[in-house]
Amino acid sequence: MSYKDEKLSEEKVFKDPVHRYVHVKDRVIWDLIAAPEFQRLRRVKQLGTTNLTFHGAEHSRFNHSLGVYEIVRRIINNFQDRPHWNEDERLLCLCAALLHDLGHGPFSHSFEKVFKLDHEYFTQQIVIGDTKINEILERVSTGFSQNVADVIAKTYEDKLVVSLISSQIDADRMDYLQRDAYFTGVSYGHFDMERILRVMRPIDDQVVIKSTGMHAVEDYIMSRYQMYWQVYFHPVTRSAEVILSKILHRAKYLYETKEFTFKLKPTHFVSFFEGEVDLKAYLKLDEMIVHYYFQLWQEEDDEILCDLCERFMNRRLFKYVEFNPNLQMDDWLELYKLFQQAAIDPDYYLVVDSSSDLPYDFYRPGEEEERLPINLLMPDGSLKELSRHSDIVEAISGKKRTDHKLYFPKDRLNELKDETLKKRIKEILYAQGAKEDVE
Repeated sequence: MSYKDEKLSEEKVFKDPVHRYVHVKDRVIWDLIAAPEFQRLRRVKQLGTTNLTFHGAEHSRFNHSLGVYEIVRRIINNFQDRPHWNEDERLLCLCAALLHDLGHGPFSHSFEKVFKLDHEYFTQQIVIGDTKINEILERVSTGFSQNVADVIAKTYEDKLVVSLISSQIDADRMDYLQRDAYFTGVSYGHFDMERILRVMRPIDDQVVIKSTGMHAVEDYIMSRYQMYWQVYFHPVTRSAEVILSKILHRAKYLYETKEFTFKLKPTHFVSFFEGEVDLKAYLKLDEMIVHYYFQLWQEEDDEILCDLCERFMNRRLFKYVEFNPNLQMDDWLELYKLFQQAAIDPDYYLVVDSSSDLPYDFYRPGEEEERLPINLLMPDGSLKELSRHSDIVEAISGKKRTDHKLYFPKDRLNELKDETLKKRIKEILYAQGAKEDVE
């Protein structure tokens, strides 16, 4: 029997709080899970700094990746013997689902922004590079690893396969919404996934939904909308992300000046600071390592780095007020100067942070980041775009919501000796009617 078709002597299961069980029968999948590059995901949290807001959010990318694999496995089981489904793509779908987040670094998106990295690029490099993951995939067949990388990059020729992993109603979103809701303790992310899986159908190059399942999809989209604004964009979580970002910026700046000497050389960060990150260095860095350095940097001689690390490690976060940079730029410029006068470096302690989300979009060809729509399969066999049939979805389609906050260290302001300076800063900050004790 070829490696591609090899099965375990008995099915293995992972007990899972969201899906009850994750089932593994294929030898390839079992070997991929055991690979060090996949085990590394145990040391990368799924929600970055969200555990500083919702203390239960300690789950990892490892948990999520298994969940996405399990959902795709169930979808494929439902697709068997249906028209348009190619059973030869089964293992490819399972591998891509399992490995889709392989390249996430510590604190994921915040880390990427500082060092101008792309986790999808590193995912592909792990899949096709000199890794155990690549060795396993190439045992399936020559070039199989490239096929997996192409699915993750959304360039694979069979778009039906891609849509299972990446679309507006894919296994990735269906897992993280439920998983994140479970671990944060909120109710927003729950929807009837079993119903959605039952009404999914493969049609040509996409997955469609039987029209009888429209209400389950409406619930899914509204769950996503609520999760983004109540959990993912929570202002306290964003405060922690602001501080995290500023720590990394400060450490990078100190390294680049060559005039500052760290008490312990930040070996794991050097390639990131120098902008020459290779795969080996990337895989060595996880959140345990980052926390280790943050712990050490609390004792560094640089006052800003020391303070920011102490804030992050002990959850002394910045406060915030509503702030619209389009309308209040003059206020920000004055605040910038006032912070300088107060000897509070505004580059690190006065930060505008913006979040935006588009809960659902219909197909608009030619636009950047085209979003393929969710199509309903009508009783007569025709396809109808979801927002044309659902009043609920139509109401939010194409509507991008953006939220701006201004973050600052309230404790530092309260310590100011110059009462005139302190008063003027607070007048500007709270001019919009925000309460001074806002969390």
